[in-house]
Amino acid sequence: MRRVVQAVRRTAGFAQHTRTLSTNKDWTESAVKGRVAAEVSEDVTDYSEFHQPVGRLLKQLPSKQDDIQQYRLSTEQLRFYDNNGYVGGVPALSSQQCDMLLEELATLADPSNPHPGHGLFHEYHANQTQDPNNVLLHALGHWRITPGFHDLIFLPSITVPASQLVVRHGSAPFSAVRFWHDQLFCKPAHHGGNVAWHQDYSYWTRTRPMQHLTVHVALEDQTADNGAIMYVPGSHHWTRDGAPLPITADDFADMDSIQAVLTEDERRHWKPVHCCLKKGEAVFHHPLVVHGSYGNRSPRSRRAAVVNYFADGTTANTDGPLMDGIPAVPRGQPCAGRFFPLVFDPRWCM
Repeated sequence: MRRVVQAVRRTAGFAQHTRTLSTNKDWTESAVKGRVAAEVSEDVTDYSEFHQPVGRLLKQLPSKQDDIQQYRLSTEQLRFYDNNGYVGGVPALSSQQCDMLLEELATLADPSNPHPGHGLFHEYHANQTQDPNNVLLHALGHWRITPGFHDLIFLPSITVPASQLVVRHGSAPFSAVRFWHDQLFCKPAHHGGNVAWHQDYSYWTRTRPMQHLTVHVALEDQTADNGAIMYVPGSHHWTRDGAPLPITADDFADMDSIQAVLTEDERRHWKPVHCCLKKGEAVFHHPLVVHGSYGNRSPRSRRAAVVNYFADGTTANTDGPLMDGIPAVPRGQPCAGRFFPLVFDPRWCM
C-alpha cells in the first residue's frame, strides 16, 4: 500500500498550503517538474524568520565604514559593468566557506533522503531540462532551509557591491538593497545541462521598477569546459519598447531559441564571452544582460549559488503571490517584510 503523508507549509502569518507526498519516487517526479511536495515538521527552522546573520558565514551586519571599505568596487570595475552589463572575478567567499555551503547543498540535493525542510523551497527542479543526458538542478528558496545559504544573502562581500550597482542612474554612490530571491544552478560532471540564453528581468516583470541585480557565486571553479556562465557584452541595452526580451526556453534546454527574437542588429553584435570564475568568486550582472551557459562534459561538477536583489522601494506588479508559498504583496505596494529583508543600507555605516 502506498504511504501518503500531508505536506503543509508551516509559515506564520498566512494561509497554509496543503500538498501530498507519497514516496521518494513521487518526490523525484515533483522535483523534476519544479513542484514542491514535502512534509515540513513544526520543529524545522524556517530561517526567513531571521533578518540578520545567524552566525554560519557571518556574525553581524556591517555598522561602520571600516566594515565595508574593502568590498567596494573600483571605478574601473563600475565602468566595466556600465559598458558590458556585468563585472566578474569579485572575491565573495573563502574556499572554506564554499566547502561549508557545498556540504549544505549535498543535504538539499539527495532524492533518496530529502531534507526535512524541503517543503520550504519555492521551486525545486531536480532536472529542469528533463533530459537525463543534460542534467540541471535548479531551485529557489534554500535561504530558508540552511543557515549558510541564509547568511550568504547578508554577506557584505556581495551586498556592498550590490548597493553600488543596483541603481546605476542615481546620484548616490550606494543604495539600500533588499533580497529578492535565491537560486541554485548545479551541473554534474559528464552530463550537466545548459542554461539557455535569457534576460533575468524577463522573469521578473511582476516587480517594478526595474532596479534589480543578480550575483552569481561560484562554489567551485568555473571554466569553459565545465559550463561557465557566459555573457553577451552590451546586451543590457536590448529591449522591446522598454520591456525585456520574451522568454524563449522555459526548460533552459534550447540554446538557439533566443535567435528567433533578436533583431538583425542584435545578431550582428552577438559575441558571447565566458566569464570564468575561481572558487569563491562572484560575477554581478544587470537584469537585462543576455547570459546563459553550455553543458558540462568535463569530469568536474559546476555548482553555483545565485542571490538576486532589488533596490529598497521596489513594488509588486501583480495581484498574486510573487513566489509560490508566500503571501501576496498588494499591487503597487513595496516588497518588504519577512521574505524580502533589507540586507544592506548605507545608513548603517554612516
